[in-house]
Amino acid sequence: MISALDHVALVVRDLDAAVAGYETLLGRSADWRGADGGAAHAWFQLENTALDVIAPTGPGFTGDQVKARLDSHGEGLWAIAFAAPDIETARRRLARRGVASTEARPVRSTHPTDGRKRYWNTSVLNPVDAHGVTAFLIQETDETRDWPRAGFAAAQGACASGLDHVVIRTPNPERAAAFYGARLGLDMALDRANPDWGARLMFFRCGDLIVEVAHDMKAVVGEGPDSAWGLSWRTPDADAMRARLAAAGANVSDVRVGRKPGTRVFTVRDAPAGVPTIVVEPAKKPDA
Repeated sequence: MISALDHVALVVRDLDAAVAGYETLLGRSADWRGADGGAAHAWFQLENTALDVIAPTGPGFTGDQVKARLDSHGEGLWAIAFAAPDIETARRRLARRGVASTEARPVRSTHPTDGRKRYWNTSVLNPVDAHGVTAFLIQETDETRDWPRAGFAAAQGACASGLDHVVIRTPNPERAAAFYGARLGLDMALDRANPDWGARLMFFRCGDLIVEVAHDMKAVVGEGPDSAWGLSWRTPDADAMRARLAAAGANVSDVRVGRKPGTRVFTVRDAPAGVPTIVVEPAKKPDA
């Protein structure tokens, strides 16, 4: 039903500034710029998902949604979009599991200089059923299925190769487990509470990355909304990527041992749009 995380979407007020910031952070150049529906956006197609950075430009279907989000929450992570190879089958299955969604419709993006167009078949999950998270189903079209990757602006070892996980914060972990596991059908790979972390963490596999759901153990379980919160980018060499970012003036922590055995991580304290951000060097696979 859901095969991967198609992309994550950020909303910003100044698109050019945010794009420049993510080109520095990722070490990758945006591979598409487009505008339609009262919004302009830049797309970074990485190896396992994409980052979509969006800003309002005026009235329109998308622009009105983005402006409302900025007015209510400010800049930051806005939406997660799941890849569904057959969007109508996915919608029917979700409906049987208690998750409503809009009729699938094409969303268009027009390149501002040469008029090229991209289309995505998109269905929006009912935000009440998704417990406050803005979530989409995306079915690619023939025109977008083999879109070029974002170019490298530095040595590949010093750049982001993809997304490692997206973090959802929840006041109600059992409710979130039912939504991401039983309803969306994602495979729960980990469910662990650790007083040293102050959190209960649940990891759901989505393609080759993780949707991480976090609950503050000090907080009372409640019925408030979940929220898309943070991003963890993957790199083959944490030392090289940290050194590149530090040389560019970014506020980065030292590289440290990650919570997952064999991983190494560092924090980016000033990521564009204020998104809580870490960078992960995955554990090395043993030689065959």
